[in-house]
Amino acid sequence: MSNGDDDPADASEEADAADDAEEAGGAGESTDAAAAPTLPDEATEESLNEYLDDIADRLDGAETEADLDDIEALLENAEDELEGADLPEPDEDDEDADDPRGDLEDRIAELRGSVEEARGPYADDVVDAIEAAASTLEDTEWTAAGRDDAADAVVAFVDAAADAVDDEVDTAELEPDTLDPDTVDTDAADADDDESPTEGTDADRIDDLVGALDAVAGAVGDAGLDPDDDAETIAALIDATDELEAGLDDAEEWDDLETHEQLRAQGYYDVLGHYKDFPVEWSALKEHEARGNVDMILLVLDSLQSDFMERHCLEAFERMGKRGKTEASVEELLGRAEKRDKPSIRILGKMAADEATETLVEYVSEDSNPQLQKVVFKALGEIGAAEAVQPLANQLDPEGDTADLVRPHAARALGLIGDTRAVDPLTDALAEDDSDDVRAAAGWALRQIGTREALEAVAEYADEHSFIVSTEAEKAERALDEAAPTA
Repeated sequence: MSNGDDDPADASEEADAADDAEEAGGAGESTDAAAAPTLPDEATEESLNEYLDDIADRLDGAETEADLDDIEALLENAEDELEGADLPEPDEDDEDADDPRGDLEDRIAELRGSVEEARGPYADDVVDAIEAAASTLEDTEWTAAGRDDAADAVVAFVDAAADAVDDEVDTAELEPDTLDPDTVDTDAADADDDESPTEGTDADRIDDLVGALDAVAGAVGDAGLDPDDDAETIAALIDATDELEAGLDDAEEWDDLETHEQLRAQGYYDVLGHYKDFPVEWSALKEHEARGNVDMILLVLDSLQSDFMERHCLEAFERMGKRGKTEASVEELLGRAEKRDKPSIRILGKMAADEATETLVEYVSEDSNPQLQKVVFKALGEIGAAEAVQPLANQLDPEGDTADLVRPHAARALGLIGDTRAVDPLTDALAEDDSDDVRAAAGWALRQIGTREALEAVAEYADEHSFIVSTEAEKAERALDEAAPTA
């Protein structure tokens, strides 16, 4: 600002400096035009970095939208200069080679992002947030308690908005007659929890609340709040809308109760007398597991969107094993298994669900996922899937990066299946594999198959240097002795 005593020469110099800055930077009006950075006629990596350093300093000191507009213009100038700059290109054969152009492009992009973050908030952001809250209020089916809490959130927001805008907006517009807390029935004392939340006076009450929010949005939109001059007011309104959103999120929706009411109507809680576990659904789940009520476990698994209850439902099925196998439970678990869900695959094995064989055999060769393979192998073994014998035998091949992790599991799965077609590949693994773990697993599998040929193949290694292999051989010898006819 001028006090009227400025030297004309000084004023002329300041004007020239401003003109030079605008010509060099391509910027509009600036609050610090004399300090605008400049570039030489032929930009270099060093001069561009210095130019961006100066822009970053200006961004740190930016106080108004006009300042940010100036910085945007300077960044556009930097982009133009970078495009025409003669900079060294990186060596394509060297991944670690320097890339000056790419580094400068990244700096410009980062500065642009910082400019956007520094802008606002704007009155339009407040209006958008209010309109979103009004839509939530109108589109949601609330319980009786939820309507009370939603109404409280709206009334609190209107009060906060009136305090925030103060003289900028006519506060009378923010308190329409329809939102008089003394006349709007938010106690819902006469409303039954089972009553539809959109009937009669309940719908009128929601309309009143939506009308109040519309009035606030309209008043804020008409106030012409400036992002610079009214920054504190806009920030206070943003805080108030955040509180409104949080209040509506916390208010109880009809769907929140619908699940529990559905469970209650279908007798899920009927098994409960005295219980000590929380939540109550978990207590009921334990009782249904003990009673073998598969349908009830499936009901709560489908109804409750809870990671906690989902985990306990699956664990219940795993403990139940074959006792939990029904057409419906297999269908549910198989659907999950098709998405490579390992707990569900493990449960299908415990259930001996041969319906899962076709799906699980497809996963046997997934060498990139050894943890999945381990679970699949065991499940196929527990199912006794004859179709899996050859695919599992193929996994005994010591080729591949993860082979050592899965080959013992493939051998054991073949033993669980018990098919005599596995005797030859298991015998080869026992004789030739470099891993004692694989050889011992092959010996165990051959003992499970239990034919004389299989037992004799293992018994040969009673003097084996590996303890775990010789142990299997000794057990095979005893099995042969027990099977031999007595004189």
